Amino acid sequence: MARIKQSNYGETPFQKLLGHNKEVMMSWSKLGDVLEKDGLLSSKLKEQVRRTLAQSNGCEYCKAKGKPDPNLFDEKTSVAVGFAEAFLKYQKGNVPDAVFQILNEYFAEDEISELCAFICFTTAQQYFGALMKLEPNVLNRKSNKDVSVK
Repeated sequence: MARIKQSNYGETPFQKLLGHNKEVMMSWSKLGDVLEKDGLLSSKLKEQVRRTLAQSNGCEYCKAKGKPDPNLFDEKTSVAVGFAEAFLKYQKGNVPDAVFQILNEYFAEDEISELCAFICFTTAQQYFGALMKLEPNVLNRKSNKDVSVK
């Protein structure tokens, strides 16, 4: 059970917790929509990164979609997921330069910027879910529907 009651605003349980301040919820959701869709990086790559982060960021709601699926990885996805794992390992963004050198071999600078923005925003979402003790409901755990964090 979440630590506070859901508001009447928002479509998902996550949004309803943010919905106590509609402007925050709307702005947060809009940024999430921008970062999650296909951009310089595919939404499929970003979903595998999101799943990777969810395993360590403490939000049960975020974990409900499952673990990363290596069967869906291409070379760029493998590198992006590896970078997300390095991000999780090194506290406060102290990822070694050597890790960024690997990123530079596979991604352009604008893609690296998008990946880092996505990782930071997704981590903030997952921390919010963990802080609020947001959990998926029983139906969502079985069907994996509507458990994305937005």
